[in-house]
Amino acid sequence: MALSTVNPATGKTEIIIDPHSPEEVDARIAEAHDAVQALRSTTFDQRAEWMRAAAAILDDQAEGLGELITVEMGKPIAQSVAEVHKSAKALRFYADNSAGFLADALVDDPSTVGASRAWTRYEPLGVVLAVMPWNYPLWQVIRFAAPALMAGNAGLLKHASNVPQSALFLDTLFERAGFPAGSFRTLLIGGADVGRVIADSRVKAVTLTGSEPAGRSVASIAGDHIKKAVLELGGSDPFVVLASADVVRAVEVAVRARINNNGQSCIAGKRFIVHTDVYDEFAERFTMAMAALVVGDPLDPATEVGPLATADGRADLAELVDDARARGARILTGGKSLDGAGWFYAPTVIADLPDDARLVQEEAFGPVASLYRAADNDDALRIANQTTFGLSSAVWTTDPDEQEWFVENLDAGAVFVNGMTVSYQELPFGGIKRSGFGRELAAVGQREFCNLKTVWKA
Repeated sequence: MALSTVNPATGKTEIIIDPHSPEEVDARIAEAHDAVQALRSTTFDQRAEWMRAAAAILDDQAEGLGELITVEMGKPIAQSVAEVHKSAKALRFYADNSAGFLADALVDDPSTVGASRAWTRYEPLGVVLAVMPWNYPLWQVIRFAAPALMAGNAGLLKHASNVPQSALFLDTLFERAGFPAGSFRTLLIGGADVGRVIADSRVKAVTLTGSEPAGRSVASIAGDHIKKAVLELGGSDPFVVLASADVVRAVEVAVRARINNNGQSCIAGKRFIVHTDVYDEFAERFTMAMAALVVGDPLDPATEVGPLATADGRADLAELVDDARARGARILTGGKSLDGAGWFYAPTVIADLPDDARLVQEEAFGPVASLYRAADNDDALRIANQTTFGLSSAVWTTDPDEQEWFVENLDAGAVFVNGMTVSYQELPFGGIKRSGFGRELAAVGQREFCNLKTVWKA
């Protein structure tokens, strides 16, 4: 199966790339395995120097890489360039902090365990496979690669098949920056070939960002082979607006939360749950703002919403909206695919969703917002927690007691108070329920792919 870049703004195939043969895949795994041995002889300072060099490459090539990202998956060009710079920032963050994150930790009083000295240390696991999605072609990979390589692991990347040029850029990035050959290798393979790579004895762990079905498959195979897995899956994040909220500011942020990355983000606000006392004002302002968004060529700096990344993705989104409409939901704006070339879908707001609408439980991966009226705070929490997902969440209120109550009771891996969810390298990222398990980013994300070794000395 060939891999290809199909420009989602035009539907035109830009390039077709042959996949790696089984022999080429085996050779690349071998390269990564050999690189682990080379990395073990390097220091944090050496790896940090190479990591900063990789960051400089990204910053230097940000404009060209941004255009490549936009052509491959369709996000507005300013967001693509910002993604490149954000990735460079993460590389520098782990260059600066990994030695501290992974430092030995002494037991204060080793005599309590009958030792003269006792401590713990973090050591790399070896070769780690990353199965990554197309929606953030660089950032999703870098937030795995930076902590993994700085810890002394080698990385293998199975990227989404519709961003092969991004995958090939990443294949050489770290070696260009000075890392030992094979420290990071891209595998141009299909999803059906992932199981064989996970099963390979040279691969010690796997991380996946993607759909729930993909997560089930990867976790099952990893479990069969007793290998560590970290999963970041879907989300249908609640964006709760309570009676004391600054509605004007909440609307402004809500629009950005919903349409960022053309609405194709796991952590995007998707379900807007609004207290009845401010519902009408919020709904009117929000609908007007969504309807006024500029949809068009993502390479045009004036564009606010580009196309969906794939034809199938647009079809799936349209099915969810059509199902809600057929069951009696009201379309306040949008609700249709746009005519012409490319896979554009109108920014959409849907209200009065019946409980049996698929949108109530399923993730809308595109610029479609579901609007819910909450009778009170308890009702808002009930609606927020009613899905099987638990990735992130946001709550808008100026009442400190309400803030604390929602922070305590929202079923999510994160709660953002009076803001929108953003992934920061300084903060752990991940979810609960069917949004996955394990964490990325910060210190805890780096430690996911390390062996925590206990040392006891008489």
